[in-house]
Amino acid sequence: MTISTPAPHTTTGTPATRGNPPGDGRPDPGRLRGALPDALRKLDPRTLWRNPVMLIVEIGAAFTTVLAVADPSVFAFAVTGWLWLTVLFATFAEAVAEGRGKAQAASLRRAKQDTVATRLVGWTPGAAADTHREEAVPAPDLRPGDIVLVEAGGIVPGDGDVVEGIASVDESAITGESAPVIRESGGDRSAVTGGTRVLSDRIVVRITQKPGESFIDRMITLVEGADRQKTPNEIALNILLAALTVVFLLSVVTLQPLVIFSKGWQAAAPDTGAVTDAGVTGIVLVSLLVCLIPTTIGALLSAIGIAGMDRLVRRNVLATSGRAVEAAGDIDTLLLDKTGTITLGNRQAVAFLPVDGVTVEQLAAAAHLSSLADETPEGRSVVLLAGTGFGIPDREPGLVPDATFVPFTAQTRMSGVDLGAAAGTGAAAGPGAARRVRKGAAATVTRWVREHGGDPTGQVGQIVDRISDVGGTPLVVAEHIDGQPARVLGVVHLKDVVKAGIRERFDELRRMGIRTVMITGDNPRTAQAIGEEAGVDDVLAEATPEDKLALIRREQEGGRLVAMTGDGTNDAPALAQADVGVAMNTGTSAAKEAGNMVDLDSDPTKLIEIVEIGKQLLITRGALTTFSIANDIAKYFAIVPAMFAGIYPGLDTLNVMRLASAESAILSAVVFNAVVIVALIPLALRGVRYRPASASRLLRRNLLVYGLGGIVVPFVGIKLIDLLVQFVPGIS
Repeated sequence: MTISTPAPHTTTGTPATRGNPPGDGRPDPGRLRGALPDALRKLDPRTLWRNPVMLIVEIGAAFTTVLAVADPSVFAFAVTGWLWLTVLFATFAEAVAEGRGKAQAASLRRAKQDTVATRLVGWTPGAAADTHREEAVPAPDLRPGDIVLVEAGGIVPGDGDVVEGIASVDESAITGESAPVIRESGGDRSAVTGGTRVLSDRIVVRITQKPGESFIDRMITLVEGADRQKTPNEIALNILLAALTVVFLLSVVTLQPLVIFSKGWQAAAPDTGAVTDAGVTGIVLVSLLVCLIPTTIGALLSAIGIAGMDRLVRRNVLATSGRAVEAAGDIDTLLLDKTGTITLGNRQAVAFLPVDGVTVEQLAAAAHLSSLADETPEGRSVVLLAGTGFGIPDREPGLVPDATFVPFTAQTRMSGVDLGAAAGTGAAAGPGAARRVRKGAAATVTRWVREHGGDPTGQVGQIVDRISDVGGTPLVVAEHIDGQPARVLGVVHLKDVVKAGIRERFDELRRMGIRTVMITGDNPRTAQAIGEEAGVDDVLAEATPEDKLALIRREQEGGRLVAMTGDGTNDAPALAQADVGVAMNTGTSAAKEAGNMVDLDSDPTKLIEIVEIGKQLLITRGALTTFSIANDIAKYFAIVPAMFAGIYPGLDTLNVMRLASAESAILSAVVFNAVVIVALIPLALRGVRYRPASASRLLRRNLLVYGLGGIVVPFVGIKLIDLLVQFVPGIS
């Protein structure tokens, strides 16, 4: 079987999100209908207390309901109805935001399967099959450390790491992608997720999850929003909104004596036009309070946070912390592990370089033969290059007649094949072998050539040095024909393949003011070559886990926020230390546990989108807060003249909108206060578009669009509603 690197992903999102544009803030009608029951349930004060602004509005609506029943009027019931709608629209916004996550969670639950696992009792690495026994165990009964066997067509029973074998795995239930991925032991692509399906071969998996804490379980909890903790900025804004609410509540309460006096004054001068009847006094005060407190941002604040994490999920990124989403909007330095992050993860053959007197076709054929028994990723890549570049059939080792294959081992550091008379004897290098071909590390193969009477030429050394200078790995191919001295045929160039398009993405990060640093255990020469090809700003070579931690701490001590992507167990401490730790889904379980985000597509450049979403979340929250506070100005011009022009006729000059009456003015302000929440739900879900710019420029844009807009729009909106309210019977 030939295993090739899967093509880059072309679709984004879990199965529940596919076909729904990630940036579209318009929920589909089905989800809107489904959100309404949730919105009604959220009216429960035991739930609403987490949003103090809307809790005050609900208490006010309940109070005006009692007053309206005690002293019925069209005005009283109209105001009361719109106050209840204000609260309902707020809970509806949150329910719609959560609705997307619940749809995604439903899809994930369908992917979650409880299956019967084949547990291996007494299994040890490399031991014969008769040293352990197999037993059938329900997947929920598996415990961390259990060893299970999963064969082609089987379901992985739980999260774990491959400890033996290699297989093609279908992870579309998790990532929404149909392209299979390769999972194998001994590397940073060893993690498997419970509920995924093995398509080929067989793997032995060590279970790492605790009962009820699988990756899918955590995904379901996260996308539903049930475990979403408020971020520090969100908590601070909630405190500010609560403080403003208390201030305005005290202010309105102190107005009660003034309103009573105004009522008595109107009795003496009934043509003043102020609203001061005893039956509506309390309703007017509640209306004033609701219009003064920042209800718009109070209603949408939770939806903005949920939608921000939802936008990450729709790009196949799971954030275990809202704090990380916000931090992503402010990061200054990005650290990237090279292997599997900047590069594809395995060195791959990219060229055959023959010595003089040997054609490239001859070298390719010899390299192909000597790699058939090499099951390492490098060996498979040699077979693939020979097949795709030179049309050499991809033959299984057993289909080559009169051949004895020499598998690659860490001790010999080479693989090969013996062809001819002595092949059938199984001798690796018997005197009767007609032809022997070897491929492996330069030092090992050149020594083998000398042992068989050959003398590697200086040209071989030059090719090896040239490949090493550009950060590649040379594999020398040689042959020994019976009765002749061994000779070198040429060199296979292996290189860490930099992922396509990554240089352009790093250029984009640079424009966003983010410095990129590649971290690798390679020697400085190799690291520098790959860093220049990828386009990173700096390189940390021969890095140990301690070096990575030290670098992150130095950056943080300088006041910078640090993000890191990685996929290996040795990346786990650094991922945990970073402000934003993005673990690749292809990586190990330890890496995914340490990070506060998991990229299901395993694309390190996804951090650009994560940064944009973080910035978009902060900008959206700031923009709607600005708009909410600014639009209170128009409400002052509507309600204050309506309430107090009877006492202070000069206040009538504030009625710049020339609203028809006091009742009409108050009702129009209350209606606008409610409908603006509905109008802004799509923006809260979609987010304000982020454009790379300086902080001062973003502030100016925010004040111009949402500050000035927050002043102008309510004047227009309240006036239009006033024109309509005049036609409502019973409203003077």
